[in-house]
Amino acid sequence: MNMTKTQNGTELTIALEGRLDTTTAPELEQALKQDLEGATALTLDFSRLDYISSAGLRVLLSAHKAMSRKGGMKVTHVNEIVNEVFEVTGFSDILTIE
Repeated sequence: MNMTKTQNGTELTIALEGRLDTTTAPELEQALKQDLEGATALTLDFSRLDYISSAGLRVLLSAHKAMSRKGGMKVTHVNEIVNEVFEVTGFSDILTIE
């Protein structure tokens, strides 16, 4: 998985490319721990994310909880495969998906 982070004031955007799974989820989790402290808005750009596993969903849920106290979080450019996972797991009801 490749990750690109962009900080604009207190707005953080993280673009993911590849697979968010058991192997790569800890990398995203660590990046979020480091970068969320000063952020009031988080955007996760999934335009190049091919797959998400339950480990990736766990990281998203944790980020969502943290950001709901400080501002907000949204997920953008979700492909059909990832969106299906969100719908089956109920994440589409929890997350703001654009």
